[in-house]
Amino acid sequence: MEGITHRKIRTNGIWMHVAELGKGPLVLLIHGFPELWSSWNYQITHLAKHGYRVVAPDMRGYGDSDSPPDPASYTILHLVGDLIGLLDQLGEEKAFVVGHDWGAEVAWHLCLLRPDRVKALVNLGVPFRPRSPELKPLKFMNQVFGDSFYITQFQEPGRAEKSFSRYDCLTILKKFLLVNAPDLLAAPPGVEIIDFLDTPSELPPWITEEELQFSASKFQQSGFTGGLNYYRAMDMNWELLGAWQGVKITTPTKFIVGDKDVGFEAFGTGDYVKGEAFKALVPDMEVVVIDGHHYIQIEKAERVTSEILSFFGEC
Repeated sequence: MEGITHRKIRTNGIWMHVAELGKGPLVLLIHGFPELWSSWNYQITHLAKHGYRVVAPDMRGYGDSDSPPDPASYTILHLVGDLIGLLDQLGEEKAFVVGHDWGAEVAWHLCLLRPDRVKALVNLGVPFRPRSPELKPLKFMNQVFGDSFYITQFQEPGRAEKSFSRYDCLTILKKFLLVNAPDLLAAPPGVEIIDFLDTPSELPPWITEEELQFSASKFQQSGFTGGLNYYRAMDMNWELLGAWQGVKITTPTKFIVGDKDVGFEAFGTGDYVKGEAFKALVPDMEVVVIDGHHYIQIEKAERVTSEILSFFGEC
């Protein structure tokens, strides 16, 4: 994309690739699974045009950033540490932050652990949920959803990689990014989630074959293990975050979610984000529910960018 510069920055023991455009207050864009910095194409150009310095990294395990093989290197402390080191190397004391999917989870914890480094937050798709004081997340998911649930299937090293290997990377991305599945992302018994997901016969108007081919070429080089390791560190995160049990997120926040997002009904996300429990945990927050699916920053790029600009302009 015209004008965007690319470089690698040493942070927290890894090399992190970043895309950068514009001058002004820093906006840090944090992608999710299975995405890259380029999932923010529209936001990068339009936020830069409105006077921001926009930085979109490939997160640890993705694209042109380093991808340690061990799931223990993907805890939330590693991921937040990568961003703190990135801010230091960029020479920025604070940043506006936007996160999506796993990037939203990282952004919530960036605000939880280092609120001194975040001016304001816009998070997409994944709300902040309280840590259970007693039950690890994978035990809960196994009890409620069983082995058919996608997160459960992602746990065993090599299992998802083996099932993914039956498809080319472009097909895998189409299956996930254009997901057309029941609200609860679970396969029938004995079926791998990647086999269960449909491959769309045609693309929607909000994404191009060229964009998907670019991402597929990067995953062809890196594989998917780095992204899957985020899921494999979930119980480790629970163990590490006990000291923050019950702590509220005080950062000024706007939360945006699509009303057709996977899990919006099945996980009770719709009722949760509209209710008082979520706002009790994030008291300085505005919730915006819009017409859209999970990859909302691509599907509804203009609307989401407008929401980001209006919110950061007030902070």
